[in-house]
Amino acid sequence: MSPRRSRPPLLLRAWAATLYAKSAVFITVMCCLLAALLGILVHVLVDRQTEDRARSAALDELNRVVTAYVAGEPLGRNAEVNPPDLPAALREMAVQHHERGTELADHDGRPTMWAGTPADGGKVLAVRWDYSARAAALRGLDQAIIGSSAAAIGVTLVIGLIAVSRVTRRLHRTAQVARRISAGDLDARVHDPRAERPGQAQDEAAAVAAALDAMAATLQGKLHSEQRFTADVSHELRTPLAGLHAAAELLPPGRPTEMVRERIRTMRRLTEDLLEISRLDAQVEQADLDVHRLGPLAERAVRATGTATEVNVVRDARVETDRRRLERVLGNLIANAHKHGAPPVVVSLDGPVITVRDHGDGYPAYLLDQGPQRFRSQSEPSGGKKTGHGLGLTIAVGQAQVLGATLHFSNSPDGGAVATLRLPAEQR
Repeated sequence: MSPRRSRPPLLLRAWAATLYAKSAVFITVMCCLLAALLGILVHVLVDRQTEDRARSAALDELNRVVTAYVAGEPLGRNAEVNPPDLPAALREMAVQHHERGTELADHDGRPTMWAGTPADGGKVLAVRWDYSARAAALRGLDQAIIGSSAAAIGVTLVIGLIAVSRVTRRLHRTAQVARRISAGDLDARVHDPRAERPGQAQDEAAAVAAALDAMAATLQGKLHSEQRFTADVSHELRTPLAGLHAAAELLPPGRPTEMVRERIRTMRRLTEDLLEISRLDAQVEQADLDVHRLGPLAERAVRATGTATEVNVVRDARVETDRRRLERVLGNLIANAHKHGAPPVVVSLDGPVITVRDHGDGYPAYLLDQGPQRFRSQSEPSGGKKTGHGLGLTIAVGQAQVLGATLHFSNSPDGGAVATLRLPAEQR
């Protein structure tokens, strides 16, 4: 069995997907292609010029040798009639076609430029011109081209990556600010210097930063407007509701009176919930921290709801928290479990972790994916009628954030909704 090939490390694959890595690969490939193309062009041009000079020199020497051959003078050590190692193509050109010519070939293992011309009796008069120095110069030129290309590629890569890194750093900062905004920090801004100078040319990174800052400012303005509207409406409703409540107390006993009083109580609770949500949205709430034991605190919260809720203390713990806010969170979770779930409802403590579980149909899919949403409540299992306003879990999440705790919603594999509240441990 052949061994399995291991996949690249996750960190390497993540780096390879970045703009920085892609730019580095692109710059390197393009520089290599350009250097190879220029190197080949220079090599071909210089090689052709060198050969042309060598051919001209060999033909000039051949003219001198022909003159000496006709005059019966010595030919010289580089000239010979019918040399045995004369290239076959050059011999054929001289003997069969009666033409003179040149050819680059080897002689005794050294590059040599041959020049040949037909002589009397079907012979060939040839001259050898040593090409070693020119071949060595050409090899030196190739090495210089390779070295200079490598240096140019390195310098270009460094300069290109420095330029790209400046853009990627700005994009990373924009992404960080976007994440802060999505986490609820609407005061976060990029403040890109190029975007804040109208007279300066803006690149794509500055345009993205400016668009994100504008979006955050618009979103913050709309959210503050909604918060003010909610707070103002809730505050204005308190006075007429108090008057309605006082008037309802004067009505004669009976079923209609009870219905009126129940509706007034519901409206007062809704008004108080809206005021609480507006304060949580404004992020002006501050926790009054103190050290408490979770076991007695959870039992107190269960008793305040007046419901048949089981408390299971696996492991008690001491935490630094705001008792009133924690009881508010637990009360809302327990009330939601009884209202939308099915008994038994169990509150379990395991150190700084509190879970509230029912045995109903569980949380709806939208709540698990997006979290609690205001004025959107799950349906009753029997008739599909929506109950409540969806504010209880929203308030629980907001108060948990004030406490520095995390609240997670899930469904148990064997049925039922599970809310897990993880509190920060006591600071020692």
